[in-house]
Amino acid sequence: MYSHQLHRRERLMAQLDGGVAVLPTAPEVLRNADNPYPYRPDSHFLYLTGFAEPESVLVLDARAGRTILFCRPKDEANEIWNGHRYGPDDARELFGFDEAYPIAELDQRLPDILSGQAALYWPLGRQAAFDGRVASWLDVLRARDRSGEAAPVHFGDVLALLDEMRLIKDEVEIATLRRAGRISADAHIAAMRATRPGLYEYQVEAELLAGFCRHGARQPAYESIVAGGANACTLHYVGNHSRLNDGDLLLIDAGCEFSAYAGDITRTFPVNGRFSAAQRDVYEIVLAAQLAAIAVIKPGVCLNVPGDAALAVLSQGLIDLGLLAGSVEGVIESGAYRRFYMHGIGHFIGLDVHDVGARKQNGQWRAFEAGMCTTVEPGLYIRAADDIPAALHNIGIRIEDDVLVTAKGHEVYTDSVPKHIVEIETLMERL
Repeated sequence: MYSHQLHRRERLMAQLDGGVAVLPTAPEVLRNADNPYPYRPDSHFLYLTGFAEPESVLVLDARAGRTILFCRPKDEANEIWNGHRYGPDDARELFGFDEAYPIAELDQRLPDILSGQAALYWPLGRQAAFDGRVASWLDVLRARDRSGEAAPVHFGDVLALLDEMRLIKDEVEIATLRRAGRISADAHIAAMRATRPGLYEYQVEAELLAGFCRHGARQPAYESIVAGGANACTLHYVGNHSRLNDGDLLLIDAGCEFSAYAGDITRTFPVNGRFSAAQRDVYEIVLAAQLAAIAVIKPGVCLNVPGDAALAVLSQGLIDLGLLAGSVEGVIESGAYRRFYMHGIGHFIGLDVHDVGARKQNGQWRAFEAGMCTTVEPGLYIRAADDIPAALHNIGIRIEDDVLVTAKGHEVYTDSVPKHIVEIETLMERL
């Protein structure tokens, strides 16, 4: 069971130079009184363990070649109220650890594990309380100096190593991401079909959440954006409380979390099922930009190239609409386009919707590699203003898909959601 996590632990230990890595999971957080938020393990911890219980710490001892889990003990009374716990014995057997102990023994055992180790890696600066805990273990060892014990003197951030590992998805991750993409796509289609003038944004959001949950994805990967009319010009609008008006566009940016992996899709479509002439003009520009960006994705191409391709299309489109003047090169060089397009082309996606991984190495854009997953999401946001033609007021459009880099090119694994105008209008023609 969990052989892929076992392989990941082995890969990480090979990078520790004979040292030790210590990785805690995320703490539980109270929402109010004694009621916690739904628990979500730390993504790095989950990537290495598959173990989803709070109050857990993973220790990798590369010198001894052993993996150790500290977790909550079995507790029959607590389990009556709050559900099953694995406990150290079952966790060791089922999740493939060499050793497992109750979490209460962590502070007692860690100084012995760290004694004489060359290096110590942990999430430096990510959890202040845990930084203090690490310092206490080192202090214990330094106090034993006269008895011949030594504390590690080389330290590193284990997350820097894990970020690089997580950037390239393995077969299990790719299958899970595709599933998250399919669930998210089906929910978008259901929301599109349900939309009509007079509904409220939160009623459309309910279609998304039902679609996620129906297929085993009980949580969204992030707070859903359901933005009608002018609300779409606010990039992270999550109020979702306005009424949908005939003649407006609706921008939906939403994705499920399935087995901890994220989907992330954006579609923009007319509330009444038919684009106006002005909406159509702007939409076609954004769609062309997205298609241009996706077309260049393949191994060996630098990460900035899709964004540059999209920006050229968007800038020409803004000139054609009469919103900007001059040449494409001039619009880009001056940054004038940022009034209408103020974000990047996308982000990595995986266990986190904005997934880890450095986009540059040694100051240079890195190249795509097979196994990377990224979003591609250009947009245009035209707020009402005196110098903007009335027909273009409050048009906010973004189109986003999830893209896997393959050995020979790319796979758009969320493309089942209509995004061409004729497809959208056909889907909504019942209105």
